[in-house]
Amino acid sequence: MSDTIEITAHTRLTDIGQADWDACACPEEGRSIDPFTTYRFMAALEDSGSVGPGTGWEPRYLSARIAGEVIAVAPLFAKGHSQGEYIFDHNWAHAWERAGGRYYPKLQIAVPHTPATGRRFLTKPGYEVAGISALTQGAIQIASDNQLSSLHITFCTDAEAVAGEEMGLLSRVGQQFHWLNDGYADFDGFLASLSSRKRKNIRKERAQAQAFGGDIVALTGDQIEPEHWDYFWEFYQDTGARKWGQPYLTRKFFDIAQETLRDDMLLVLAMKDGVPVAGALNMIGRDTLYGRYWGCTEHHPCLHFEICYYQAIDYAIAHGMARVEAGAQGEHKLARGYMPTPTRSLHWLADEGFRGAVADYLRAERAAITDDIEVLTSYGPFKRANVEEQE
Repeated sequence: MSDTIEITAHTRLTDIGQADWDACACPEEGRSIDPFTTYRFMAALEDSGSVGPGTGWEPRYLSARIAGEVIAVAPLFAKGHSQGEYIFDHNWAHAWERAGGRYYPKLQIAVPHTPATGRRFLTKPGYEVAGISALTQGAIQIASDNQLSSLHITFCTDAEAVAGEEMGLLSRVGQQFHWLNDGYADFDGFLASLSSRKRKNIRKERAQAQAFGGDIVALTGDQIEPEHWDYFWEFYQDTGARKWGQPYLTRKFFDIAQETLRDDMLLVLAMKDGVPVAGALNMIGRDTLYGRYWGCTEHHPCLHFEICYYQAIDYAIAHGMARVEAGAQGEHKLARGYMPTPTRSLHWLADEGFRGAVADYLRAERAAITDDIEVLTSYGPFKRANVEEQE
């Protein structure tokens, strides 16, 4: 049997098909490790118009085949801007365009609008090495053939970052804040690991939030009703307009999510007189809870911290999950037990001189972020070893 690998770019997910995509994206039994790379999530983005014509995210999904069998896939997009990526290259684009180049369109292997680490080169078990190599070379070839400026692989795994570096791609380090479960039996067990001052502050914040005048509910699966999305859409629009100008997801995405993704979702709502006034949407992986969107129509002290951070910790502990990824940015998360954690990305730039300049920048940036993580970690809320505390 031939071991030649054929790479194809597709403009529709249906060209690959759910069975072949998920055989690579989530071959594990039971709950998916990564909910964002499943066919159902990617299809919800496409079918809702959250990616596609007019969005700046044009699908070019890659498939790798051996003798007709799909052995690897990748969520590749032609990008007309740098929005919805959360690993910022705006300065690179400005520099290249000032020099007379054309930075956009570029190619991006990523989950759109989603700053969550996971596999970006999705391979069937046993094809990891061949699949990653073939998909990377295929994406670079597409960029080169079309005279595109660059290829970017964002929020990839550490293993993929190492493999990409070995193939000559530039590696970039970023930073997020993640909560790690140290085998806590309950939320009080987590609190017991904190310094006295931080512990008291979190208890105070939770009490303030719970006193907002209603009830906080955590819903998943069939507990989520279609009308919940009407309220959440208001929250999402308000937050999106304040943060990045316009929401990335369409209203239709949430209707599709109700049908195909609600088992992957944890929706935390603050209910007042039976009406949601604030909410946070999380995605559920096998061992990780991913905080994604938050919004409100009423502002109450500490309600944001409760709904986004403390409820997520409660859920993770109750379900034996290893971590909570709280999304992009936010040093305020540190005081609430979310510690600085490096993220990884890979970059290929067509122009050799530009590539060298970016490589220099990335070395300096990596050193700065490493120092920043070290300093922030030292300011974490956890008890110091051999330090006596007074209650």
